[in-house]
Amino acid sequence: MNDDFSECITGTQTWTAQEIRQQPESWLKSLKNIDRQREDLDKFLSSVFSNRGLKIILTGAGTSAFIGDIISPWLSCQTGKNFVSVPTTDLVTNPADYLHEEQPTLLVSFARSGNSPESVAAVNLASQQVKNCHHLVITCNEAGALYQNATASDKAYALLMPAETHDRGFAMTSSITTMMASCLAVFSPDVINGTSFHDVAERCEKIIAACGDFTDAVFGDMSFKRIVYLGCGGLQGVARESALKVLELTAGKLAAFYDSPTGFRHGPKSLVDNNTLVVMFISSDPYTRLYDLDLLTELRRDKQALRVIAISASPDPEVIAGPHILLPPSRDFLDIEQAFCFLIYAQIFALSESLKAGITPDTPSASGTVNRVVKGVIIHPWIKAEA
Repeated sequence: MNDDFSECITGTQTWTAQEIRQQPESWLKSLKNIDRQREDLDKFLSSVFSNRGLKIILTGAGTSAFIGDIISPWLSCQTGKNFVSVPTTDLVTNPADYLHEEQPTLLVSFARSGNSPESVAAVNLASQQVKNCHHLVITCNEAGALYQNATASDKAYALLMPAETHDRGFAMTSSITTMMASCLAVFSPDVINGTSFHDVAERCEKIIAACGDFTDAVFGDMSFKRIVYLGCGGLQGVARESALKVLELTAGKLAAFYDSPTGFRHGPKSLVDNNTLVVMFISSDPYTRLYDLDLLTELRRDKQALRVIAISASPDPEVIAGPHILLPPSRDFLDIEQAFCFLIYAQIFALSESLKAGITPDTPSASGTVNRVVKGVIIHPWIKAEA
């Protein structure tokens, strides 16, 4: 095991390592808090849900936006409601594409700090443009503008995450997963709740405890220059966040890409060479998994990549035929639950690569041109186009 990495993830030398490690406990703490607020939450939601044609927009900037990518397909299917994922960075530049005056809208804003210019502007734009607009703010910072504004509004509900999830490290780790779990519990409490999520927390605790085993045995001391993460459906959102995490924590020294297994064949597969590491998140859905296993077999047969690694809950012959990681034993997980396990692996891998590159994970951008809370954004007043 890499001694520096082992000490970092098991000790408290960096905020990033501590914030990765604290996640299972933070998830359960937040879900208990939601249980305590259930009556008030349901009162707020029942009023919002009474609007016919309601559109629920899950939004945020950067990593916070990827929460919507991961969970919106499952929430739409599970609840029968119209969930869509739109980043605040798109809402502020093209509000007319997503915000419609006569369509009742619930804007669900995810934010670590709650002070990103686009996040604050998106809330204001939605309130200005939509006649019947409500807000659910899910944030990690009690002092942030989003939380403060929401608590002062009679058309908003503010849900605060445990204080420790306001990550001090540059990259979002415990903040994204805790906000993700909390949103799932808000809208689908029968499936995601403090009781059912214990299994997810326990499985992820085992992953964290065994971190050195997979970083050495599976990834090894390889010399790769790029990494590709692949996942289907909501797991493509996980792949996107995984790629961003390694890009952020290595300060761009390791190029990172993402796609779906089926989409990857349509051009992006061209980037695979003997300097490329490919990581596939294998779906737990029997039908979807067929497509994952097809590409996994194809990539290994091509012998173009430096290594093709499968991360899976089940030991399919195609999975164990090459480098792989099997999730610790547990009950059968839905993909939406498995997403948390995959994110833990990706975070630890990104931290490991950061340390190997001699970069300080908490402040990877030595130039200061990339910031924990984005700077330099000018929010322009909304100008309605002439009909």
